[in-house]
Amino acid sequence: MGKQLVLAEKPSVAREIARVLGCNRRESGFIEGENYIVTWALGHLIELAPPGDYNPRWRKWTLTSLPMLPDQLTLKVMDSTKEQFATIESLLQRTDVSDLIIATDAGREGELVARWIIEKGGYSGAIKRLWISSQTEQAIKEGFANLKEGYLFEPLYEAAQARAYADWYVGMNVTRALTCRYDARLSSGRVQSPTLALITEREEEIEAFSGEFFWTLRGHFGPFSATYQGEDDSSKIRSEELAEKIASELEGQTGQIVAITREEKSEMPPLAYNLTELQRDANLELGFSAKETLDTLQQLYERHKIVTYPRSDSRYITQDIVPTLNSRLKALEATPFGLVSNLYIEGGYREDLERFVKESGVSDHHAIIPTEQTVDLSRLSAKEVALWQLVALRFMEVLSGDYHYESITIEVAVGPHRLLSHQTFPIRQGWRDMARLLKREGEGISEPLPPLVVGDSLKVERISRRRNATKAPERYSEGTLLSAMENAGRFVDDSDLRKNLSGGLGTSATRADIIEKLIQNYYIEREGNFLKPTPRGREVIRLAPDALCSPVLTAKWEERLGKIAEGEEEPQRFIDDIKEST
Repeated sequence: MGKQLVLAEKPSVAREIARVLGCNRRESGFIEGENYIVTWALGHLIELAPPGDYNPRWRKWTLTSLPMLPDQLTLKVMDSTKEQFATIESLLQRTDVSDLIIATDAGREGELVARWIIEKGGYSGAIKRLWISSQTEQAIKEGFANLKEGYLFEPLYEAAQARAYADWYVGMNVTRALTCRYDARLSSGRVQSPTLALITEREEEIEAFSGEFFWTLRGHFGPFSATYQGEDDSSKIRSEELAEKIASELEGQTGQIVAITREEKSEMPPLAYNLTELQRDANLELGFSAKETLDTLQQLYERHKIVTYPRSDSRYITQDIVPTLNSRLKALEATPFGLVSNLYIEGGYREDLERFVKESGVSDHHAIIPTEQTVDLSRLSAKEVALWQLVALRFMEVLSGDYHYESITIEVAVGPHRLLSHQTFPIRQGWRDMARLLKREGEGISEPLPPLVVGDSLKVERISRRRNATKAPERYSEGTLLSAMENAGRFVDDSDLRKNLSGGLGTSATRADIIEKLIQNYYIEREGNFLKPTPRGREVIRLAPDALCSPVLTAKWEERLGKIAEGEEEPQRFIDDIKEST
């Protein structure tokens, strides 16, 4: 039996796989051992050829050259990666190679990276697939012990390639049309354009906003305070004159408690992190950009091996991960979570079949959680520590009990006026206790109330007045934009199309790059923690076809790409339809 050739996506991943497989002879572009040869891509080594490669007439940017619809798109080795591709190509042709193991990222894009290399390299031998969610030694060993047949992932590759082809046909033609028609270098795309449209539409809402003032009154009764409620059950008073009139009728008067409602409530832990949710929280709490979060997370995954696969779109784990939870808790022993993690190992923890363990909620990869690798925080940078703590904190919260609290509402009548007080008193902190391990302050807790019963009389000691203003819609931050992209279905009226946008605009893996591309093209700019469109970006949306600025196009594509990935639609039919509509 010959040697198995392993193709990883990055050099760092390849080095770790080679170490685990016992490969120690380093050569230029690969590492060889007794039974394996491990080589690597550098992300994409292959791209779709540019228009000029199909027709010399298409090298010149003119409207008369449109549309550019080659019968068959071809692959081209990227200039910057020719040397590494030549290395892989020579390895694919070695007579002592018995089969190829694809070890690129386990997902649609990773499959495309590998398959284009295989196709361009002319390999036609046996193919196996390594499909793992973490880079620990144990995960790699288990993955190689349970390699999958390569043909099982051919529909996934076909879906990835169909999307790449469609993006070429639409992006190349629309970008050239806009640039030539308006004599300015403008670009547009299926995901980029609706994302930019979200930002420009929000800016238009802000500019069209006409605010107004309103007033609120709060009565202080000694042990508690309460807010004035109008006849419409609103606390807003539309004029200062009316607010002053009501205040004068309340001040110094004696009120009576007419109702006390007590209710015990609970709040379940949040769901585990997927990439988009982690990027949102990292932006909100740490000030990280989406790309900064992904890059830091990639280091925690590849270099330190203390978190699972970063580009996950799932917030759940599968049943086979449950037996590993104790080992993952054990790995936190030398961190601020160590005391509680040991208690959980000894005394048990929550295993919620609806909010954490959910087979139907996992496609390619489960939620982002700690691995079984022992954590040494001293080896991490400040950014890595901060982001890892978010992941670990959420993991511990998911395994913890509900937060229980008592909600008390007190209604006080002062003459014809009503005032309401809402009080919250924790009973059991549950999952909210986890944040205290990082010395984070919890939410404010109401002061204990004295014994109160319906009928008690209380004097209004004073009335505080506050002028407020209705707020304009807020610009998107990177965190809120990521959420809007992930939930783009809410911007689509058609219910069937909305279902096909369940994955949102772009993917967990690509959204950060889309935002960065919009910034690099000077279509949007950062202003503090917010994003605003530039005049150039607003002009692009004004000029681009309406269909390209709506999430509907992505919804239609994703429906069909999903069918291709499941083997339910022929990819060529999809491509033909894209070319016809272009």
